[in-house]
Amino acid sequence: MKIICVNDYDDMSKKSADIVVSQIILNPESVLGLATGSTPIGMYKQLVKAYEDGHIDFEKITTFNLDEYFNIDKTNKQSYYYYMKKNLFEKVNINMENINIPNGMADNIDEECLEYEKKIRDKGGVDIQVLGIGRNGHIGFNEPDIKFEALTHMVKLDEQTIKDNSRFFDSIDEVPTTAISMGIKTIMRAKKIVLLASGKEKAECIYEAIYGNITPNLPASVLQLHPDVIFVIDKQAGSKLNLEEIDKQYL
Repeated sequence: MKIICVNDYDDMSKKSADIVVSQIILNPESVLGLATGSTPIGMYKQLVKAYEDGHIDFEKITTFNLDEYFNIDKTNKQSYYYYMKKNLFEKVNINMENINIPNGMADNIDEECLEYEKKIRDKGGVDIQVLGIGRNGHIGFNEPDIKFEALTHMVKLDEQTIKDNSRFFDSIDEVPTTAISMGIKTIMRAKKIVLLASGKEKAECIYEAIYGNITPNLPASVLQLHPDVIFVIDKQAGSKLNLEEIDKQYL
């Protein structure tokens, strides 16, 4: 595990984008695992800039998103398909046939989950998986107590997650209560993982994810077992860590 602690959100966005840019330069046919939410928006802006400046090319890139709300059409402005289109896909030269996002409107969700896993395997797995982290330690939509061995599956969202996501909706009653998500096992199969965190409200879960017991009660703690994971956090998110020791050890 490597921990990169930077000053603020902008630095976190730049540093995490640098890692993804390096992956694309080294392998222009990379398979990227992508996250949504407010945290990676700055990173996506930096990736778009790197593309516009001619540093990277998305033509042969394949993407797999972590999750999608259940029963929300991809044209809905609250869907993660719409989010990815607006924040990245329509701004770069990615082949739309290489974009993969769970279909929350699928008639058979079990089949959709199995097919999603098959698509990932057929592409040789995810080269670099971008993650955010919820205040309850969830990664993807894998809430506390979900088994580590879970593959892509339907999940019931925790009350805290629904409350946190309500800022994107007109009211909390509009927030979906279920979603399709890559499972912990799927995430852990990625060759490299980059987790982003910003803000003081993430400090406790970051501390527990790095130093706490490995337990489904805090899903992100399983990342301690991954052979190549990087935490890119700002000083507020890292405020419970021994930053001086981290500087000596990692930077």
